[in-house]
Amino acid sequence: MDDATTAESPGRLADKGDAGYDKALKNRHLQMIAIGGSIGTGLFLGAGGRLAQGGPGLAIAYAICGVFAFLMVRALGELAIRRPSSGAFVSYAREFLGERGAYVTGWFFFLDWAVTVMADITAVALYLHYWSLFRPVPQWVLALVALAIVFVLNMLSVRMFGEAEFWFALIKVAAIVAFMLIAIWAIIVGAPVADTTAGFHNITDGGGFFPLGIAPVFALTLGVIFAFGGTEMVGVAAGEAAEASRVLPKAINSMILRIFVFYVGSVILMALVLPYTAYSSNESPFVTFFSGIGIPHAGDIIQVVVLTAALSSLNAGLYSTGRTLRSMAVAGEAPGFAARLNRHHVPYGGIIITSTLGLFGVALNAFLAEDAFEIVMNLAGIGIAGTWAMILVTHLSFLRRVRAGKEQRPVYRMPGAPFTNYLSLAFFIVVVASNLTSASGRWTLALFAVVVVAMIGGWFAVRGSIRADLLESMIADGDEEG
Repeated sequence: MDDATTAESPGRLADKGDAGYDKALKNRHLQMIAIGGSIGTGLFLGAGGRLAQGGPGLAIAYAICGVFAFLMVRALGELAIRRPSSGAFVSYAREFLGERGAYVTGWFFFLDWAVTVMADITAVALYLHYWSLFRPVPQWVLALVALAIVFVLNMLSVRMFGEAEFWFALIKVAAIVAFMLIAIWAIIVGAPVADTTAGFHNITDGGGFFPLGIAPVFALTLGVIFAFGGTEMVGVAAGEAAEASRVLPKAINSMILRIFVFYVGSVILMALVLPYTAYSSNESPFVTFFSGIGIPHAGDIIQVVVLTAALSSLNAGLYSTGRTLRSMAVAGEAPGFAARLNRHHVPYGGIIITSTLGLFGVALNAFLAEDAFEIVMNLAGIGIAGTWAMILVTHLSFLRRVRAGKEQRPVYRMPGAPFTNYLSLAFFIVVVASNLTSASGRWTLALFAVVVVAMIGGWFAVRGSIRADLLESMIADGDEEG
């Protein structure tokens, strides 16, 4: 029997923010959205720069962060099985933490993905400059075109989004599998790669797993969290899935395998086929490998793939922020414009708001082209850590109601809770604090402090107009059916 089918309380509550959506996402869409959310720009572009800065020990950082990402998404999965919602963690925070909790959670998530959109359009522009055809075109123009294309995709219908994400994710997975198979072959036969040969000597001769010490790897953990940003996307998509209670557990449970195979496995193989010093933040590590192995046009083919990966992440970012902003707007915590749906049941208001903020990313590419990706990646990492922490806090509040006899847990649960909740929260706090170890990290924290001040000011500006009847309606519906 499927775990989720025995959940005691799915459908008990109703969030007005879920009204009007088209339940058009199928099992294959949700599976690939889960994959697409957890494999994106952070691996296809960011892993190269992090390898160069931290060495092969980066694989250990991916493994540790991956475990905590999985625990977080299991907590979210337990809440989503109980009541699928396109407002996802914002809706759950509203139910268990009140409107202030929903406000903080929603704006953390919006910060995460609005900034990630900037990172993704930057990545697209950097990828296109690989080819001489696009080098004369300014980086900001390419970033703007990427934003426009994915904006149109998101405005059509949720089915169109699901199809685009399905094929984007399929291409990403095929590319990673191809890389891993060829890399393993190269290691076994000692094939030449650029100026060296593949093999364990690329690690042992370069100073081992921590050639620069453990501290640089520790400092890179926020970037690793950025790489896993998007795993929470599966909770948002559950609200528009036709059979969420059946397909969601499968999508979440397969995530830990994907993390260890695709992320940890890929980073270890990267370190084995080339010295860590061969990689850079300006080129995808996959392109570095395939260009160096001598397969004709392999670099061009992989460049197309990593371009697709960036578009996939951008696609997911506009999708999720549109739904989250609508959930907040219905409650009065975001501009009313974000609550609007078009005739395709798409929250076009929220998507337009995110896309407009994406134009700041275009400006970054115009004035700070060299540093644009690093700047937005670190800030997005804090947004992700904040969102994940709020999901864990919401789950803790849910567990308190379970202990009080006011709720029943679904059979599909977060393992080890509540201990794992506290352990994960402590880890995310340490990750954010790791910014203090570098100058760029301190600048990121300073910028984040400005964001926090803006969020506090925003709360005092909107708290008087918050739609308290949304929460009261949810509780009343639950009492009636209880």
